[in-house]
Amino acid sequence: MHSLTRLAAALALGAVTSLPALAEEARYNQVALRAEVSQEVAHDLMHVTLYSESQNSDPALLAAEITRTLNGALERARKEEGVTLSLGGRNSYPIYDDKGQQITGWRERAELRLESADFAKLSKLTAELLKDLKMAGMDFAVSPPTRKKTEDALLKDAVTAFKARAQLATEALGGSGYKLVSLNLSSAGFQPPTPMFRGAMKGMAMMEDAAPSPEIEAGSSQVLVNADGVIEVQVP
Repeated sequence: MHSLTRLAAALALGAVTSLPALAEEARYNQVALRAEVSQEVAHDLMHVTLYSESQNSDPALLAAEITRTLNGALERARKEEGVTLSLGGRNSYPIYDDKGQQITGWRERAELRLESADFAKLSKLTAELLKDLKMAGMDFAVSPPTRKKTEDALLKDAVTAFKARAQLATEALGGSGYKLVSLNLSSAGFQPPTPMFRGAMKGMAMMEDAAPSPEIEAGSSQVLVNADGVIEVQVP
């Protein structure tokens, strides 16, 4: 029993005496760095949101009217290749009298969303659909394939920029070199406000027989790739 006690005491003493050694192995002179590279990319995807809105004292007749309008727009839009269609939100709500007690009618709104990389085709289609629908918004974006291609090209640049900053930090601290502790690569995109497009609303509403194609200014976005990491500077 005494032998076991002495063995336990020896193990405990060994654990205590090893703590300074562990402390000496702690990492020091670590520096967190970030490098960022970006590229301006032209928008190559156009989104248009149209809607039908009306009111009626009979909610069933109102719903039927909105459905007919949407179905007609969908039938026309499906004839255009390269245009993606989807139905947006649809909602209805009661209209009350001046006292807010009696329901005097119903109002309903339904959205149709269009997307295409062919700006001229989509703008012309939008002009035609505006005979029966109203425009809720038009915006532009960088398509997922284009964004991925740009990000892949920027990854190497981000790593190169990070290595350059790591070398600068090492020299500033008087180090002889550095070790890479960790590195994280991430991407982000800066989406500016929806760009203006000259004469679009005016041009689309001008004539019903001849739907003009307005001049589109799609704009661009910055695609960013960040390199965040930690280095350990080796100081002589």
